[in-house]
Amino acid sequence: MDTDIALILTLDGITTGAIYVLIALGTVLIFSVTRVIFVPFGDIAAFSALTLAAIQLGRLPGTVWLVVVLAALALVMETVDLVRRGDLPRLPRAALLYGLLPCLPPAIAWLTTGMKLPMALQMLVALSLILPIAPLIDRIAFRPLAGASTLILLIVAVAVHFAISGLALLFFGPEGFRTEPISTASFDLFGLTITFQMALMVASAVIFSGLLFLYFEHTISGKSLKATASNRTGARLVGIRPVRAGTLAFLLASALGGLSGLLIGPVTTLYYDSGFIIGLKAFVGAIIGGLVSYPVTAIGALLVGVLESFASFYDSALKETIVFSALIPILLWRSFLTGSHDEEDEEIEG
Repeated sequence: MDTDIALILTLDGITTGAIYVLIALGTVLIFSVTRVIFVPFGDIAAFSALTLAAIQLGRLPGTVWLVVVLAALALVMETVDLVRRGDLPRLPRAALLYGLLPCLPPAIAWLTTGMKLPMALQMLVALSLILPIAPLIDRIAFRPLAGASTLILLIVAVAVHFAISGLALLFFGPEGFRTEPISTASFDLFGLTITFQMALMVASAVIFSGLLFLYFEHTISGKSLKATASNRTGARLVGIRPVRAGTLAFLLASALGGLSGLLIGPVTTLYYDSGFIIGLKAFVGAIIGGLVSYPVTAIGALLVGVLESFASFYDSALKETIVFSALIPILLWRSFLTGSHDEEDEEIEG
């Protein structure tokens, strides 16, 4: 392998890793606030790309029916919960949050079906359809089990993944789709040809990572998320509602997943089940960060992208095996660090 090939593979890996960064950050965000390892995260990214592809083909995306059904289930569950608690004055608010607002994007998508919208509006409609999915799934599947163990929440997350993957097969069929590129422009950098799409993917990862940092450090809601992630009981004692913080975390993560799908759609063909592999690779990056550290998670996700690129060059048939095998030394390293901390804590207590 010469230097030119190594540079091309590194650039390709960084571009792919940028998508993993967005998904990994969302995974860490949800886990740190709610203790849920959100397995269907990659499915949301795939839904985003497939939704945009359906819009570009002039079809009504099946995502419309997914959002409507989830909204109806969430509204029924919230209504029953409020009636049981005798908190009837909050019913109008529940109808707004779980009925009206989630159904606005499906209504817009239905009204604009078959219309030749500009690319920006197509992406906006697709993203608006994706945004309610994760918060609604949280209300239906995870909030009733908020006090359950992490293992139970993981089992539920896996079940949700299979349900969403099956619905994706029903809505979009088994064939793969690739969305239209945002731009076909390209430029040369140090002898390497870089397309605008590749630059946009990397820039999006950098920009949204920076925005997340600013959000957590300089906004009240961001600080409330940090407080909930650090200590749920303490956050509740100072007036922060963990349920509201969890909903906000799922909403932000849904935005990251939707954006990831819009960015990756033009560069790779996505199928109904492609999201699981994407989410799993991003999860490797999240594990490198210990499901806690956002900067380390971002670096880990980029490393996963680079590793996948070089593995694909040497043996494309084994690239998935090589990437997922990296989990073994990573988990051993994390286990060693955790064990060291536990021993130090025992010595201090003794």
